[in-house]
Amino acid sequence: MIIKTKKYQLEPKVYRKLAMGNINKQMWWVYTIPVALSGLSLAIGEHWIWILALVATVLWLAFWWIQFTGISSLPQYKTMFERYSYDIDSRQIMMKVNPRQGMPITWDKIQRAKREKGGFVLYVGKAQLFYFPKKIFNNDAEIKFLESILKRKELIK
Repeated sequence: MIIKTKKYQLEPKVYRKLAMGNINKQMWWVYTIPVALSGLSLAIGEHWIWILALVATVLWLAFWWIQFTGISSLPQYKTMFERYSYDIDSRQIMMKVNPRQGMPITWDKIQRAKREKGGFVLYVGKAQLFYFPKKIFNNDAEIKFLESILKRKELIK
């Protein structure tokens, strides 16, 4: 069976939200540093350390937000935000610009997947992802088939 989706374009706002969630999940340990510095500031009695930890956390989050905002406007990442239809089967995902032109993405390039309330997110890297909202599928059978492919490939549980 091949899933043929409707055309879809990833919006930069949705991309930033999903990418920030991915960074926070992958790099959760960064938040332990400000907590440790806050504990140190309480032990020593110096409040400037706590303020430094807070500023560093805000700057770290701003750094990633700026990175993901920039990606959505750079020409080399323009292809992530174009309008595609997808042909999905157990061998690959075919990104199609039109019925004759497309680019295959094999399943081994996908690091992990996540099922959300609104659809599926397939992560290729820290900053690269595919988002398939449920509205691009033609029926529930296609959604279940994609979910079974992801389970067989051990990308979701």
